[in-house]
Amino acid sequence: MTGSDNSGNIERYSSGGRWEEDFGYSRAVAVGEYVHVSGCTAIVEGNLAHEGDPHHQALAAFGIALDALEHFGLGTSDVVRTRMFITHARDADDVGRAHAELFAETPPAATMVVVAGLIDSRMLVEVEVDAYRGRRTS
Repeated sequence: MTGSDNSGNIERYSSGGRWEEDFGYSRAVAVGEYVHVSGCTAIVEGNLAHEGDPHHQALAAFGIALDALEHFGLGTSDVVRTRMFITHARDADDVGRAHAELFAETPPAATMVVVAGLIDSRMLVEVEVDAYRGRRTS
């Protein structure tokens, strides 16, 4: 599902996820040259994937974010900033390795922080992605 404001300057994309409607947010919002993707976890088809595996949860979460960017015709090379929220410092290397697998060729600015918890205690990581969709010179 998509939508835009009356001026066409803001485009919203919904992936149909449960919490998007319940909590009133969009999976991604494009504003001008930028696309901002909301926090993504490893919830796939309503169920948590890869329970207990921070590396694969991170890959799944980034996959959901990248699927949202694909709606706007963007991919990993367009990502300019990522944020990773992890629930245990011990998972930093596994989540960082997942990040490197996806973004090593075009590394974005990145932040990783340890948080007290996520909405479901089985979730080990949540990610956010910002991308730039400006004019390309090549």
